[in-house]
Amino acid sequence: MSEESREWSEAEETGSGTAAMAQDVDFADMEPGIHEDEEPHGMEFLLDIPLDITVELGRTRMPIGDLLKLSQGSVVELNKLINQPLDIFVNQKLMAQGEVVVVNEKFGVRLSHIISPGERVKSLT
Repeated sequence: MSEESREWSEAEETGSGTAAMAQDVDFADMEPGIHEDEEPHGMEFLLDIPLDITVELGRTRMPIGDLLKLSQGSVVELNKLINQPLDIFVNQKLMAQGEVVVVNEKFGVRLSHIISPGERVKSLT
């Protein structure tokens, strides 16, 4: 049995209860979000928050049976045409559209359209 458990047991047996065990605790006065050694700041702290960015070439639906028949070299037809812009999602929300580019032998995306807040609200309905 731990020391604390033993003290609680003794307090219960002697009838002194939890009142004998209680101690006053002093808490420092605090203002939310402001530390003594720190000045209040704007939204700069948000600049280091990582976000997931996903570029979607297209989508398709297929039955599990067809999915299981896929093998190396299989071609999956997507719902987008070659000249349509790619969708760019930030944390699973559509934020922009763009086109594929190659930079230093790596794929990239050139933004061609940023989704306005009004358009994002319309897409929710």
